[in-house]
Amino acid sequence: MPPAEVLAVEDLVARAGRLADAGPRQLLGITGAPGVGKSTLAVQVVAALGPVARLVPMDGFHLAQAELDRLGRASRKGAIDTFDANGYVSLLRRLRRKEPTSVWAPEFRRELEEPVAGAIEVPPEVRLVVTEGNYLLVPQPPWDELRSLLHEAWFLDLDAELRHRRLIARHVAYGRSPEQAQDWALGSDEVNAALVAGTADRADLVVRLAEPPPE
Repeated sequence: MPPAEVLAVEDLVARAGRLADAGPRQLLGITGAPGVGKSTLAVQVVAALGPVARLVPMDGFHLAQAELDRLGRASRKGAIDTFDANGYVSLLRRLRRKEPTSVWAPEFRRELEEPVAGAIEVPPEVRLVVTEGNYLLVPQPPWDELRSLLHEAWFLDLDAELRHRRLIARHVAYGRSPEQAQDWALGSDEVNAALVAGTADRADLVVRLAEPPPE
């Protein structure tokens, strides 16, 4: 992995603001292994920039639980083949085109453990779309098209021990026992993390936060 720059959230907000000003619409991707704090950082950036920015996470393209059960992939939920990759690529194409009317994106609802269609509105006046997820820089099709759609891509890194603790705490918060949470974080999540680690060299910026996200 390329060496990471250590930056404050404020530095990254300023960088995202400059990207938004490059208009008419820019796409910023934030990627990294499970548990590094991608969604937290993305929310902070969008909140700081206000109405000119909108967050459209990759997680909205999770396959429905019934489909994961049918395909025998439920025990690997979150793996690269448990997402509608073509749907995600198609949405980013539309968002990059900056259509004259609102584009509606799906959102993954943790309380349901299901994606919900049409939950995120991206009006035409939005100048920066921030998207975050594990597989934004994976070079295999159809994921490989994502890199060309992103005007800028950040790879977020975090100390592995802290990342594991964050993951275990997240899984417990959403209903798994501590034992189940540890097995998932060090099993399925770690397989996904190994795949993602190999994509860091495709990012414009590899970064560690000066103040890591709380556990």
